Amino acid sequence: MLATFRRSLNTWPARLLFMLLVVAFAVWGIGDVVRNIARDSAPLRVAGQSIDLAVLQQEFQRNMAQATRNLGNSDATPELRRTVALETVQQMVTQAALDAEARRLRLAVPDDALRRAVFAMPAFRDKEGKFDRALMDKLLRNNGLSEPRFLELMRAQLLHQQMLDAVSAGATASAEMARQVYQFQHEKRVADAVTVAFADAAQPPAPTDRQVERWWANHPERYSTPEYRRIKAIVLSPETVAKDVQVTEEDLKAEWDQDKGKLATPEKRSVEVILTQDQATAEQLAEQWRSGADWSQMQEAANKVGAAPVELDDAARGEFPAPELGDAVFATQEGTVPPPVHSALGWHVLKVTKVTPAGTATFEQAKPQLRALVVAQKAADLIYDRANRIDNLLSSGSSLDTLPGDLGVAAVTGTLDAQGDTPEGKKAPIPGSDKLREALIAAAFQAKVGDAPKLTQAPAGPDGVQAFFAISVESIIPPKPRPLDQVKAQVSADWAGNQVRHEQEAAAAQLYAAVKGGRSLAEAAGAAKLTMKTLPAAGRASPTDGVPSQLVPLLFHMSKVGEATMVETPAGFVVATLAKIEDPDPSADPVGFGAVKDGLAAAVSGDLQQAFATAVRDRSNPRISASIIDTLAGNAE
Repeated sequence: MLATFRRSLNTWPARLLFMLLVVAFAVWGIGDVVRNIARDSAPLRVAGQSIDLAVLQQEFQRNMAQATRNLGNSDATPELRRTVALETVQQMVTQAALDAEARRLRLAVPDDALRRAVFAMPAFRDKEGKFDRALMDKLLRNNGLSEPRFLELMRAQLLHQQMLDAVSAGATASAEMARQVYQFQHEKRVADAVTVAFADAAQPPAPTDRQVERWWANHPERYSTPEYRRIKAIVLSPETVAKDVQVTEEDLKAEWDQDKGKLATPEKRSVEVILTQDQATAEQLAEQWRSGADWSQMQEAANKVGAAPVELDDAARGEFPAPELGDAVFATQEGTVPPPVHSALGWHVLKVTKVTPAGTATFEQAKPQLRALVVAQKAADLIYDRANRIDNLLSSGSSLDTLPGDLGVAAVTGTLDAQGDTPEGKKAPIPGSDKLREALIAAAFQAKVGDAPKLTQAPAGPDGVQAFFAISVESIIPPKPRPLDQVKAQVSADWAGNQVRHEQEAAAAQLYAAVKGGRSLAEAAGAAKLTMKTLPAAGRASPTDGVPSQLVPLLFHMSKVGEATMVETPAGFVVATLAKIEDPDPSADPVGFGAVKDGLAAAVSGDLQQAFATAVRDRSNPRISASIIDTLAGNAE
């Protein structure tokens, strides 16, 4: 049962249902819920209504399962159990207080409104976006909910939302607040910079044997083998159980009848895009493109103004990084340049270069895809049943070696490092998706020798189907230094690189001292026979081509033009002075300014809702049994 419970909690539709149950806690956080301790027999009493221990324990188990999932199926420590117990009590107090307030205000949710809300839930929609009753029933079963109980919870949520929406209906952010936030987010800074590059330094003479030996002895961590672990593991995934799935012609025809409209190849488009953060720049680039410039010329023009050119080939509408961009691409004729499009990423200038029309498929042509869909569906059901069996066996003390051979698992035994490489430098042959591989390796390096294996749910693969694994660590091989004769070439190269670094650091420090002493950066650079250049304007958030990322935070810590700084980058040392501060004008970007104002209004709305919920909760005079937290925390299994 534990594996089944884990499975259902990890799907995104189930998480939607879970959030429905704990929405009060999710919005309002953990409050001081134990300040009123009840002296009667009821474990929890809110607004004169008692809440049974069985109800509290049920909600606690839900929250506990989700907490352990969020922490990667880690063991439930006493501290975690107590924290979740407090959260559960907070959740129940807030929900009960809001229920009482809704009754006091005589609020109601008509059956029609409840029906529309249920039909609108994304969790219950099929691939075509239509409500799927069978899918709803399956999700409710997976989460241990009856339909009446779910509708009761949904009705309560809608009642709560009525009150909260009324409280926050007038929430807004002042223009001054929005202006300051917009300016902070969009301010840019320009620097004059000189790079003292490692590549420009003279190659130092070859090190002596004594220098090589001393460097090797002083840096043992660089020349040691990694820690290795010898593990045994099992993997239960769609691939491992696929051989046990039987697919009939009737299965394929049933899948075809259900999904034939979805098996058509969607329309795809190829597009050239330039992304910039400035509307005026975007419009200038668009006009240049319409005037006949080709893509290479546009790439050059984009690089000059700090914009990012990119090509997207044969992409469907949903594959574009921003919905606004996808809509614009599919509304534009091939070979034309539409007006720039704004999204959360910035301003997009685009040109559609190719249109690939949507295609259709016959039943025979679609058979391979249909078979893959049926196998995936049947494998998903088979995985959960077998995961439940494995979990029960491991919980009863079975080892990985003694598991039955009919469970459809792949067994893995071998030695690997924290990157998943074998001592021979090859990738360890771990079946499953990349996410499963990463999760298994991480678990192997968190476990101890002798820990009992436990079934762990891996992150969902590309098809959304879950996989499971279990590991046991047989031995740990600690790092050990490699002999000098095996790494001498690397040691010599590292010694030489360190000499170059020190030499260039000294040159950069001398340049920096000259600027701090009163000389201009251009003068100091000229005296050192170095070249100064003005870098593109850089913002706080997004990286800017041509501006070292290590330099950007320092520029925004400077308070006035002319200040100097020095920073190391992978290419060398950079000495820079702040040349210009560009304050953005919100009136020139009404769309961006509006987005900032809307975001602040949403934050104010959330604060109002939180304050209202806190007041309602306090007014409900919650009475909490002195032992209820300990009672719940003792029921984590």
